[in-house]
Amino acid sequence: MISMALLHKKPEYMQKCCELINTEWKRSDTARMRSLENSCDSLPCNIILLQDKVLIGHLKLSSIPSIPEACFVESVVILKSHRGMGYGTKIMNLAEEYCRDCLKLREIYLSTKGQEQFYRKLGYVECPPVSIYGCPINTFRDLSPPPGTKIIAMEKKINNNMNVKQGLKIYMQKILC
Repeated sequence: MISMALLHKKPEYMQKCCELINTEWKRSDTARMRSLENSCDSLPCNIILLQDKVLIGHLKLSSIPSIPEACFVESVVILKSHRGMGYGTKIMNLAEEYCRDCLKLREIYLSTKGQEQFYRKLGYVECPPVSIYGCPINTFRDLSPPPGTKIIAMEKKINNNMNVKQGLKIYMQKILC
């Protein structure tokens, strides 16, 4: 049987969750556990997917201070032996339902490298970059052109720099009904 749980309500899965996430994005166990321990009913919230009491998936919902009616999805991971079986879709659908029905949110954002097609199938569309730290990404650089610089050349330079600085991440969003 497949079920969803909030990690802070099932702390016995904390270590397994840490190990699962670290199979994809290695980080010290101490730092990872600290992040997981911050899970709560609102945001940040770690959602886990269980199959007969075995942890098979995880995702984290984080707040976006500059967009209070939205959240950012991070660390979506399914146990390698269970990939390609629809569990990614299942955990995303459950997270969207939680966001809409329990958190009363209207939008979900995420960033991805290489999984754009998966998220498009779920109704996500590409969007401008969003910072989960509360301000637009463009505010971190001086956008005023040097004297005498043509604006078109400057726009091209900014766009090229953004792709390099973002590591070719694609940002996507979905409006919840």
